[in-house]
Amino acid sequence: MSGQQNLLRNLPAIDRVLREEPLQKLSQQLPQETLSGAVQDLMTALRQEIIATGQIDSPERLQPEQIAAAAACKCRELLQPSLRKVINATGTLLHTNLGRAPLSSQSLRAINDVAAGYSNLEFELDSGCRGERFSHVESILTQLTGAEAALVVNNNSGAVLLALTALGKGREAVVSRGELVEIGGAFRIPEVMEAGGVILREVGSSNRTHLKDYQQAINENTSLLLKVHTSNYRIVGFTKEVPARDLLPLARENDLILMEDLGSGLLIDLSRYGLEREPTVPEVVKAGVDVITFSGDKLLGGPQAGIIVGRADLIKKLRKHPLARALRIDKLTLAALESTLKLYLKPEQVLQELPVLKMFSAAPELQKHRCQSLLERLMTEPLAAEIRLIEDVSRVGGGAMPLTELPDWAIEINPLKHRTADLAKRLRTFSPAVVTRVHNDRLLVNMRAVFEDEEGLLAQFLISVLRKED
Repeated sequence: MSGQQNLLRNLPAIDRVLREEPLQKLSQQLPQETLSGAVQDLMTALRQEIIATGQIDSPERLQPEQIAAAAACKCRELLQPSLRKVINATGTLLHTNLGRAPLSSQSLRAINDVAAGYSNLEFELDSGCRGERFSHVESILTQLTGAEAALVVNNNSGAVLLALTALGKGREAVVSRGELVEIGGAFRIPEVMEAGGVILREVGSSNRTHLKDYQQAINENTSLLLKVHTSNYRIVGFTKEVPARDLLPLARENDLILMEDLGSGLLIDLSRYGLEREPTVPEVVKAGVDVITFSGDKLLGGPQAGIIVGRADLIKKLRKHPLARALRIDKLTLAALESTLKLYLKPEQVLQELPVLKMFSAAPELQKHRCQSLLERLMTEPLAAEIRLIEDVSRVGGGAMPLTELPDWAIEINPLKHRTADLAKRLRTFSPAVVTRVHNDRLLVNMRAVFEDEEGLLAQFLISVLRKED
């Protein structure tokens, strides 16, 4: 008998593997079909390896207890949540891959209250009749922005798609070439317009667009003039753009809709805290723009949402469009958004109560003190690493304020026993996972986006992976 055939014959039966202790322990938590499927997958992989190579690197891998242990490890992954809490030590505050803006304690309570039972999502308590879910945030949005009406959908790309489709389908929208942005995931404004059935009319060049370019592009099939705020990049040097306020007379003269996508929407000016000057939503409304779209989970500091404010007659058209239902937000998002917006009614308190604004406005001296405290805690342990305090910068992230760098501090770690990338990976295995930044083959731990109640765990995890006896 050949070696290959002998190895195949030595593969244990599935029911024999299932009797092993690791899988028996899981039999009360997972159905038998799941356990059997995991074993079958491993046995198939072993069989294919033997057939392909005629050998196996380690005969122990064919033992029932080894196969059971591997299958049990695979099955236990099913019991762990895929979406997990993360400690953000990267220094990027609106980290798109880490969920962007953390919610306030008020928002968390609002979500819990609504999720735990029934709510008046689409029910008017006064009249006892059917209501509209948008009404829960429309009045506060109009109060905060000065707009006539408001509508909320599931994200800002959806908001742009809905507005363009409802207001410009089959007709032309005039856009500067310098504003044909691409956001994360390769979603581009021209493709959004195409999906909405809107004809793109590009004007100007990539770096310079003049008012006359818009004037010359207008024809009988033009529906709207579209401004797109380049929130995730900047063109510098020999540049020119036409602000919305200068486009307004042209739009009025030709009976066109003036729409602006702000991307990240700000309700208050944060430039006094070292952030890049951005147009606020109230400023754009006051300038006379007809329809404005922006995100809820970026600079606003709330949940993922696409917010549309503007003229009442145009918002009414959007609300009645079939896409509005397809893009509508759920009750949990509404609860979080409403509570976030209410924080802005108290401008003197919002910087302390809204996590992302608190992070933006944190003084570098405070961040230095937090890093020093962490460093002192680490230095009390025998660690296989060189550790020091360094000057650093934090970034806004989330496709907002690309040129802004907030002066900051960080802990730089040079591991002596492990590769830096391996150390970063090990930190991501904890619960909660720790996500850091690797720069010049050094591990950087930035504290600006680390919550105070996470500091102890962060120190504990760092010590665990850096101990000399590890």
